[in-house]
Amino acid sequence: MTNVPILGPRVPARGNAFSHGLALLVMRLTGWRFEGDFPDLPKFVLIVAPHTSNWDFLIGVMAMFALGLRGTFLGKHTLFRWPFGVAMRWLGGVPVNRSAANDVVRQTVGYFQRREQMVLALSPEGTRKKLPAWRTGFYHVARGAGVPIVPVAFDFPRRCITIFAPFITTGDQDADLAVLGAHFEARMARKPENY
Repeated sequence: MTNVPILGPRVPARGNAFSHGLALLVMRLTGWRFEGDFPDLPKFVLIVAPHTSNWDFLIGVMAMFALGLRGTFLGKHTLFRWPFGVAMRWLGGVPVNRSAANDVVRQTVGYFQRREQMVLALSPEGTRKKLPAWRTGFYHVARGAGVPIVPVAFDFPRRCITIFAPFITTGDQDADLAVLGAHFEARMARKPENY
């Protein structure tokens, strides 16, 4: 049983009966399911971890269409070249040039300020490679935009997408990251050695 949460009226929605039904079918065939409730909020940062494999993106797209969610995500600008760029933008992608000296946090806060609804999905790792600690851009975006952070775990061994309660940042970055990080374990990852 997939246990797909029902989106509230304030959450940005997308899709139709066909895309929703197709995503549900894929979830059933692959054994994935949801745990937890999706918050009825118009704006928040959704962090997805552990991020260790390209499969994470495909699971995320499946989950987005199963929920009927209109999500936004940031991606390497090279992913937005022809012909893939059209699909990436249609899925909600916004290209980011990480090698340029751009203030990505400030720009992303601006996206939140200009929109009435926005769910920004990010990986706190920002890469599939093993890092000593999470990158903190997502935290500064949430603080700057005044929006909560919703942690979501992709648990590959259990085939479960777990949605945790929204978290309001306190300004104590180290303490807040410890609370958020406690939702995730290496054993959940597709490649545990990379988390």
